[in-house]
Amino acid sequence: MRKQKKFNLGCGALLMIGLLAGCAQTNEAPVETRGGLGRTATVDPATLPGAENAGKPGYYTVKPGDTLIRIGLEHDQNWKDIAQWSQLANPNVIEVGQVVRVVPPGTAPGERPVATTPVQATSLPPASGAATPPAASSTSNTPSAPSADVAGLGLIWPAAGSVIGSFNETTNKGVDIAGKAGDPIVAAAAGKVIYVGEMRGYGQLIIIQHSKDYLTAYAHNQKMLVKEEQSVKKGQNIAQMGSSDTDRVKLHFELRRQGKPIDPVRYLPAR
Repeated sequence: MRKQKKFNLGCGALLMIGLLAGCAQTNEAPVETRGGLGRTATVDPATLPGAENAGKPGYYTVKPGDTLIRIGLEHDQNWKDIAQWSQLANPNVIEVGQVVRVVPPGTAPGERPVATTPVQATSLPPASGAATPPAASSTSNTPSAPSADVAGLGLIWPAAGSVIGSFNETTNKGVDIAGKAGDPIVAAAAGKVIYVGEMRGYGQLIIIQHSKDYLTAYAHNQKMLVKEEQSVKKGQNIAQMGSSDTDRVKLHFELRRQGKPIDPVRYLPAR
């Protein structure tokens, strides 16, 4: 009787192991799901659009937690252009493993990406009190001036500290402003909050859309005081300064036109 009982227990254990193995097989690829533009979903990557382009120059494979806004910032592109180039049926949903195009069609591998509309050399008119930007060198294909809807942005400084990191096109896509933990950060212009969350290299980040072409980004915050889809006024407190995902307390501030970073100091009031 004892041997039979022992045999039965062994069979039960084997059955339980088999059931657990079966459960494990159904949960091999947990995927983070999040809201906002480009929230992720769970699908076999091999069946996703663009899978044949995985690893090719000019393409990007979506990772858990990615959004089109995040991908656009990392590749200096407008998320709307990425949606168009990738022929996304629904730009509000992207899936982990999906491959999206992050350079315009026809751009050769290794070539510097250029926006669909040639705007990166175009500059905002200076805000009231701002220093006049240096004249651009003359070319035969000078882009037209910005449209009137952005002429009145009138940016203000988002924080009171001194500039400790200047803009350049390769290593710093904005300016860094010094301060103490908890110092107020304000919206540089009126607009709508389109992103509040964590982003690689930016820490706790807020992005505000000011028009169809222009947005500002506020990075390394300690505390965020606004929510996505919220409308904000120029000068409204939106965050507290911090050191998230960086080596010291500071605000990293970016101004972008159609996804391309431009030097915000050229359009801020002189101090």
